[in-house]
Amino acid sequence: MTDTRTPERPPTADLYFEDFHAGLTFNSIGSYKVTADEIKDFAQRYDPQPFHLDEAAGESSFFKGLAASGWLTAAIVMRLRVQSIQVAGGMIGAGVEEIRWTEPVRPGDSLRTEAEIQDVRRSRNRPNFGVVRSRTTTFNQRDQVVMVATVNFLAPLRSPA
Repeated sequence: MTDTRTPERPPTADLYFEDFHAGLTFNSIGSYKVTADEIKDFAQRYDPQPFHLDEAAGESSFFKGLAASGWLTAAIVMRLRVQSIQVAGGMIGAGVEEIRWTEPVRPGDSLRTEAEIQDVRRSRNRPNFGVVRSRTTTFNQRDQVVMVATVNFLAPLRSPA
């Protein structure tokens, strides 16, 4: 049977490669509430499309309302992941395999994540690290899936060779 429990650890515990195994899940610690100002500010700086910048433009768009940039959603997901999966030395990205935005994120949405470890393996190029593959599903307050991402990150070995 696969262990799918959230790890029993204090939220500040540093996790090493040996602490991860396929089937282990991590739920975000709390949620993140998205604001209209945040959606517009991010869009102004990084993704200046009308449906991210203005309510009226959003209403007449594909989204039928103001919608957050997918990249803002991804940044929020990163924050939630780092808070809930505290890798020793920090979570070092090792590649994105998939990212899908399935529903628009709106002002007032509260996002939470569930990350499941898919696979673990020793790194071929970095002998003091392992590669952890995880799939993170992001939900809004209505339990609608708004984003799914499969990513790899590096985790240091507790006892390097």
